[in-house]
Amino acid sequence: MCGRTACSLGAENLRRACAYRDRRGRRRQPEWIQAERYRPSYNKGPQSSGPVLLSRRHLQQDADSSERVLMDMRWGLVPSWFKKDDPSKMQFNTSNCRSDTMLKKSSYKGALLKGKRCVVLADGFYEWQQQSGGKQPYFIYFPQTKDAEAEEKEGDEEWRGWRLLTMAGIFDCWEPPAGGEMLYTYTIITVDASKDVSFIHHRQVRAGGGAAGQMPAILDGDEAIGKWLDFAEVPTQEAVKLIQPTENIVFHPVSTFVNSVRNNTPECLAPIELGAKKEVKDTPSSKVMLGWLKNSQEGSPQKKENDLPRWTSQFIHSPSPKKTSAGILQQWLGKEGEPAAKKRKA
Repeated sequence: MCGRTACSLGAENLRRACAYRDRRGRRRQPEWIQAERYRPSYNKGPQSSGPVLLSRRHLQQDADSSERVLMDMRWGLVPSWFKKDDPSKMQFNTSNCRSDTMLKKSSYKGALLKGKRCVVLADGFYEWQQQSGGKQPYFIYFPQTKDAEAEEKEGDEEWRGWRLLTMAGIFDCWEPPAGGEMLYTYTIITVDASKDVSFIHHRQVRAGGGAAGQMPAILDGDEAIGKWLDFAEVPTQEAVKLIQPTENIVFHPVSTFVNSVRNNTPECLAPIELGAKKEVKDTPSSKVMLGWLKNSQEGSPQKKENDLPRWTSQFIHSPSPKKTSAGILQQWLGKEGEPAAKKRKA
C-alpha cells in the first residue's frame, strides 16, 4: 500500500517539474488552480492535502483534454454519492485503491468510468519493513540523474531538478448535502509490489508463498502520464492497461523519525546506514540527492504543515539497500544554507 509520501518542492518549482508537451507538441507548464492551498511537506499522510495533475477538461468543458492543470486535493477519496454531511464519518479507508478491484467497488468504479483520472505527485513514498525489532522505514523514488545536482537558475526553461514520482490516481468531487463548496479528493491506485521492493512488504513473506504486498501504480514517462490523464481520447479500458508494476525505482532506508506524521523536516527522507551510529550514508548518490532537496526548497514545509490537517474548508475547492540514488538527495538537502538534518541513531 501507500500510506505516506513526501512532496517538498515549492509551488512554482512543482509546476516547472511538471512541464509537458501538449497534443500539438508545444512545451507547456500546467496552470495551478488555487496554488495558495498547496503546502510542501516531507511527510504527508492520508487526510492531508497533496498536489495532483488532471486534465483541464474536467474544469472547463471546451478545453483541450490534453491540457493539464495542477490542483491541491485531499488524500482519501470521498465518493460523489456519499450522503452524510461530514466525510470523516466514512466507515472505510479510501487512501488506496487496489487495481484488481477498482472496477468492482462502488467507491471508485463510478469515478473511474467517468474518466476522473489523475496523477498524484511526490518526491517519493515511504514503506515499512517488518523486522524482529520493529518496523524499518524506506524511502522509494525514481532514479535521479546528476542533472538534479545542478543549481536551478531562474529563467531556465527546462527543469533539471528532482524527477517527481508520478502515481496513477482516481479523484472525485463531493458536494455537501446542505450545499456549499465542492470537496476534491483522490485515491492512489496500487498494484502488486515489484520484485525490487517486494522484500520490504512483510505480507510478501509467507509460508508457501502468498499474495505480494502492494505499491503505488507508477506512470513512468510523459507518454503514460498523458494517456492516463486524457480521458476524452483514451477510454477507460485502454487506460487501465497502463496500471502495471514498475522496476524503475530505487530506495534507501531512513530514520524511524518519519514514523510520526507530525515530524516534517528533511530528516524524514535522509538516507541512513542500517546498523551504524551515523545517520547519513556518505555515498556519491546520497550526496547528490540530499543536496538537491535543499536547493529546491522555496520555503520550509515544517512552518507550513506541522500538523496533520483534518477535513476543513482548507481542502474544499470551488467547482471552477542496494538500489539507491540517495546521494542525489544528500546534495539536495545540503544547499541553500539550511541547517543539516539532526543526526539520530537508526
